[in-house]
Amino acid sequence: MARKERYLVGLDVGTSKVTAVVGEVLDGEGLDIVGLGVAESRGIRRGVVVNLEAAVDSIKKAIEEAELMAGVEIDSVHLALSGPQIKGFNSRGVIAVAGKNREITKEDVRRAIDAAKAVSLPTGREILHVLPQDFVVDEQDGIGAPVGMTGSRLEVNVHIITGNQSSTQNIVACVNRAGVNVAETVVEQLAASESVLTADEKELGVALVDIGGGTTNIAIYERGSLWHTAVIAVGGDHFTNDIAVGLRTPVPDAEKIKRKCGCALSAMVDEDETMEVASVGGRRPRVMARRILSEVLQPRAEEIFHLVWDEIRRAGYEKSLNSGIVLTGGGAILDGMPEIAEQIFDLPIRRGCPTGVGGLADHVNSPTFATGVGLVLYGYRNAVGEGARSPVGAGALVRVAGRLRGLFKEFF
Repeated sequence: MARKERYLVGLDVGTSKVTAVVGEVLDGEGLDIVGLGVAESRGIRRGVVVNLEAAVDSIKKAIEEAELMAGVEIDSVHLALSGPQIKGFNSRGVIAVAGKNREITKEDVRRAIDAAKAVSLPTGREILHVLPQDFVVDEQDGIGAPVGMTGSRLEVNVHIITGNQSSTQNIVACVNRAGVNVAETVVEQLAASESVLTADEKELGVALVDIGGGTTNIAIYERGSLWHTAVIAVGGDHFTNDIAVGLRTPVPDAEKIKRKCGCALSAMVDEDETMEVASVGGRRPRVMARRILSEVLQPRAEEIFHLVWDEIRRAGYEKSLNSGIVLTGGGAILDGMPEIAEQIFDLPIRRGCPTGVGGLADHVNSPTFATGVGLVLYGYRNAVGEGARSPVGAGALVRVAGRLRGLFKEFF
């Protein structure tokens, strides 16, 4: 493997921070995280560039830090896309099998997927991902890999994720201006689910809820495939603003208080616990009960989870989440979030931390790095082809998904 190909870089440009993660492909098998760069995000709001120069500076800082740590020069990255402009829907393609023995070939599969993605999109939107879910051969459904089977009619169900062309071009332009090429763009939910969800969870039915700074991203998996994606325009920064307004403190101090003392469930906080709160306009800091902070945070946490639950119900998947819900992203670190989620969803809840990597695994073992590590894993699995190394105990559809991914690399 050429030296350049040994290193994969994930770049997650978020509302609150920019993260660059460098992964090294091992000679045997597997991936080591060898570099990590984090910079405060400026000029990006909810996945959209609002100040080009500031965004370029933030991206440069994160990439330089990662280069220094990994000791390699970064020239291309896998870039995460997020924001309310990302929309997903399911589509279906039907073709007649052309071969003389009616044997289904890779070409038939490709034609079926082309038929499924031949949908009319509003002006200014483009297809980012076409993800096959399952195939139907002559009304026999639930088929994972139809190549080699015999039939006269082939149908495919796919999940199509679209984005706003100008938003994507702007963020890619920022990365290019920072001196780096974009090898591939990957939607944030897809990247995060690579690093935090297990094959069994995807098989049984699970919802990934990625609480970022400006948005909350949702991805619903069932039978090993992605069936629904959505973005809610509320995130961790709303907690910070609530603290700044509720406790009358500057926003940077509100962020520090949130990280140090924040708890989203007031029942978990002792009544006699106190904290120091900075005041505005040069006044002296005040000592307040920590319970007051929780009473500011709890309604916002409940609002986010109610919005998520409304979205899951609207899509009709409330009965399908047999593995429960996985919370990830920076907003999931806040104390009390899983407990509140359990009360609202009445389902098993866990915090999702990146797994499946070696090297600096302890440095990235936090929900904040789920997308960055997921981007590197996504690039690695697409490059190596997952079919040969399917997880033990994974359902047939998961193994098939690996083979499919190898087949349709050009679609991703």
